[in-house]
Amino acid sequence: MSITKYKKMKFIKSLSLAILFISILTVGCKNPLAHTDIPIKSFCLDFNWGWPGSWSFAEVGCWADANPEEQVKWYKDLGINTIQTFCVSANGYAWYKDAVVPVMPGLKYDYLPEMVRLGHKENMKVMGYFCIGSNPRWGEQNPDYSYGHSPKLTMGMPHNCHIPYTQKYLSYLDSAIRDAVKKTGIDGFMIDWVWQPTRELTGGKWIDCEKKLFEEFMKKPFPGEDLLTEDDYNKYSRMAIERCWDVIHKAAKETNPECIIWLSCNNLSIPYIVNSNMLKEVDWLINEAGDLESLNAVKSMIGKQTKIITCFAEWNKQDAKSIVPDAIKSGIGIYGFSQAHKNAVLFPIDQYLSMPIDSFTGDNRNVAVLARVFNGLPMDYIKKN
Repeated sequence: MSITKYKKMKFIKSLSLAILFISILTVGCKNPLAHTDIPIKSFCLDFNWGWPGSWSFAEVGCWADANPEEQVKWYKDLGINTIQTFCVSANGYAWYKDAVVPVMPGLKYDYLPEMVRLGHKENMKVMGYFCIGSNPRWGEQNPDYSYGHSPKLTMGMPHNCHIPYTQKYLSYLDSAIRDAVKKTGIDGFMIDWVWQPTRELTGGKWIDCEKKLFEEFMKKPFPGEDLLTEDDYNKYSRMAIERCWDVIHKAAKETNPECIIWLSCNNLSIPYIVNSNMLKEVDWLINEAGDLESLNAVKSMIGKQTKIITCFAEWNKQDAKSIVPDAIKSGIGIYGFSQAHKNAVLFPIDQYLSMPIDSFTGDNRNVAVLARVFNGLPMDYIKKN
């Protein structure tokens, strides 16, 4: 065999191996967007809350008939590249079948895996969600570990933060996260309400499990509600939040090292959050309050890998029409959310594009803005019928 022919055969063999290797990588990558540095354009049809006008957690079974095909089509028409939906919504039930967490009663479709499958076909990331500080179902099952359902404190919540971060709760959270990341194919998940129990709603009272938690962290007896200093409370709170974050981070990254953890925070200046490991290590950070000033202030506290995102929703009263262009120029991601309508989506996107932005109000006005921005259209665009 001539040297030239030998070299040619060797080159062909090497090329074949390279093609085979690339093919293996491609098959193993469910969503190519998961590995690219693209601007984040995201929205959430929010199942945490009940029917429009209700600001209590959704009743069990609400939205259980949501159709993944209709949802993904609506998101695609909006022009987003990242869907934010649910692993476990705020009322404590899972949005996929065969979950370790009790499944949403009446769930018509295997919702979250179907959202992932259909979203990935459209080249979109699909992110789940966990409400960290509140879980009524878990509180009902564990009344001694929840303020909202403590037999000693009957306060009529739990539509607020009511769970101390005891080892019992963190074990639940660990298993719920690992299960969702492993079974559903999500690219990552949002964590929300990563706060301490809301003291105004507890009347300043502490249940026994949290007193023990204080003593575990602070290495001294709990002094009593009246003698607890603000400094000690903040030190204890920082340690509690840090341990909770460690459990979340470890559960996600051990199950899938590329899993994106997305923190939603409506107050980035809380003492036990400022300069925390959570801010340094989180992959995405959303300022739910929506103002760019808070995001700029936190830039020195976040990691090099952290992408920052601003938010538009009716409650934060930010004017998407004026802020979105500045956010885009600054490389800041965009996120919107809204209570769904009774068909589990909102108006058709064509309706938002066929009328002037200012003819809409509240969340619908924000959607009208985002439908134009996400689809590369000018703010004054009106679709002709």
